[in-house]
Amino acid sequence: MSPKRSNGQPFVVLGVAGGIAAYKSVELLRLLRQAGAHVAPVLTPDATRFVGALTFSALASEPARTTIFNDHTTPIPHTYLGQNADVIVVAPATAHVIARLAAGLGDDLLTATVWASRAPVILCPAMHTEMWEQPSVQENLSRLRARGYLILPPDDGALAGGDSGPGRLPDPETIAQLVMAVATGSPAGPLSGHRVVITAGGTREPIDAVRVITNLSSGRQGHALAQVAARWGAEVDLVTTSVEPIALDVARLVNVIRVNTAAEMHDAVMRRREGASAIIMAAAVADFTVTPVSHKLKKADGIPTIELTPTVDILATLGQGERGQQILVGFAAETSNLVAAAIEKCQRKNCDFVIANNVADPEVGFEHPTNEVTIVDATGVVEVVSLRGKEQVAVAILDKVASKLSGRA
Repeated sequence: MSPKRSNGQPFVVLGVAGGIAAYKSVELLRLLRQAGAHVAPVLTPDATRFVGALTFSALASEPARTTIFNDHTTPIPHTYLGQNADVIVVAPATAHVIARLAAGLGDDLLTATVWASRAPVILCPAMHTEMWEQPSVQENLSRLRARGYLILPPDDGALAGGDSGPGRLPDPETIAQLVMAVATGSPAGPLSGHRVVITAGGTREPIDAVRVITNLSSGRQGHALAQVAARWGAEVDLVTTSVEPIALDVARLVNVIRVNTAAEMHDAVMRRREGASAIIMAAAVADFTVTPVSHKLKKADGIPTIELTPTVDILATLGQGERGQQILVGFAAETSNLVAAAIEKCQRKNCDFVIANNVADPEVGFEHPTNEVTIVDATGVVEVVSLRGKEQVAVAILDKVASKLSGRA
């Protein structure tokens, strides 16, 4: 009988591949045990060159395994592990292991366990920046995402070779939060017990049957906010226009509502505002719309006259009246007078915070994987968040939201 069935603990298979970040997996194991999980470690042969199996055995719920063969506890360890697992996490996941999983190879205990399981699989890639950015690695990850794997992107920071860049294994605390959230369906973290509504992407206002008025927003920052909020324990409603699964690697934990126009986004948000602890308006909502025609406008018919009319200001509507304890966060994409414009917007629309970025700066905001923001409230600057990945920016923003919710409670 599995440990899950006998004592209610979530059964976590912890896969460890052969990378220098394997030493962090020991701390991940400790945190998972502390959170109440039954942890069964599986180390690849190369992983044992960096960390000893005995270390994992001493801390885990059962002895660490390194091979399909010569297991005195069961003649078919991959089936035992795969069938009992509530979740399989591979941390670190090297480029080699990612490639073998993408290719469908199962010639060691770790990959065979994955194939013998119907449990969700979380991959935590860790490697040097040059390896992380290789097209083959990204193609393999895209292939695995399409199969339902959850990919926790690496952090941007100091690497083993003395250089710095994307490729660093996320903190064990971050990984543990995600693992327990997926394993139990009851996330634990700074936003546990809260429902958060987040908007993302650029709205599209139809002109005719084929053309729209839109903007350059990709939705990445809003999706990153949804991902982090879900890992931190929140019930997340993500109202998004983006059709790409950007940063939605915790999609099982996020309620995704697809919309197109500003009016559709307004209706979706208003239906979900009641009872939400926080509403974060990261979407780039059109200020104007048009009354579309049902057919395609023809060039031969001459230059059409397009009459713009204002859309409903969703953020201002949310800020009106008594909100109680609800936190309201707006975004301001500016090209000049960043702080002054953001503070004025925060005051005028009655927000708790406004997240401002200068989209004229390189690598900032729309369509970039990175962002640099200034968090303001009605009285002035709260924090300047330097250029970093959008998930790390999301952490900084949600830290402010969680702290304010805690203070109000």
